[in-house]
Amino acid sequence: MIKAVLDTNVIISAFLSPTGKPAAILQLVLRGEIRIYFNTAILAEYEQVLGRSKFSEKIRQSAVRRFFEIINDIGDNIISTPSDVCFSDEADRKFYDTAKTCGACLVTGNAKHYPVEPFILSPARFLEEFLA
Repeated sequence: MIKAVLDTNVIISAFLSPTGKPAAILQLVLRGEIRIYFNTAILAEYEQVLGRSKFSEKIRQSAVRRFFEIINDIGDNIISTPSDVCFSDEADRKFYDTAKTCGACLVTGNAKHYPVEPFILSPARFLEEFLA
């Protein structure tokens, strides 16, 4: 089974553009074809960002609630091992550490925020590599 940690920008993009690559990845997660990994800090960030007023007219809150129900049922909430990698934005560390701890791909639209690592992939590259 393919393991993935999804950066918040991938989740937001999936909700905002249902025909895009992030949405395709999220659909694969929801169908159980990709195993999603997260921790409580990641879930809190998802919830905080998805709840922003700027998204309230663009994203149905019923869909957001259903998303959380499903990923809590099918995903793995783990305790990640802290790394000593330097980040310009410490908020990105939780995604990196979670992916590194569980041996998952980190799927992000902002690869420049992370160190260059083979497990850090854009949504397009993730789909190319693992679902071709």
